[in-house]
Amino acid sequence: MSMSSRMPEPYGQGGGANLADILERVLDKGIVIAGDIRINLLDIELLTIKLRLIVASVDKAKEMGIDWWETDPALSSGARRDELARENAELRERLARLEELELGRAPEDVREERSRDVRKESP
Repeated sequence: MSMSSRMPEPYGQGGGANLADILERVLDKGIVIAGDIRINLLDIELLTIKLRLIVASVDKAKEMGIDWWETDPALSSGARRDELARENAELRERLARLEELELGRAPEDVREERSRDVRKESP
């Protein structure tokens, strides 16, 4: 009998789960870890930190209604483009109002002139 055959398996023969199985199970079902940290001094609350950690697959998170990364401009190029387009439209409106005040023209005239300028610039 060899030395290796006498050594027991670390987690039992065939009964243990490897890391990949555990990770697959966690991502499939999801896991929530929650905790609060409070710092008090003489019964006066100085600081409260609430920690919430959710570990799940993207599909499982969407099933649970969690999809904040899709609208976060720091994480989504589509959200970044939408934010830039919205900001651009707001700035054009502000500029039109300022030109209206400065020149005493109606805002529609300024918008029409601006759209002509934009069409000239476009290839």
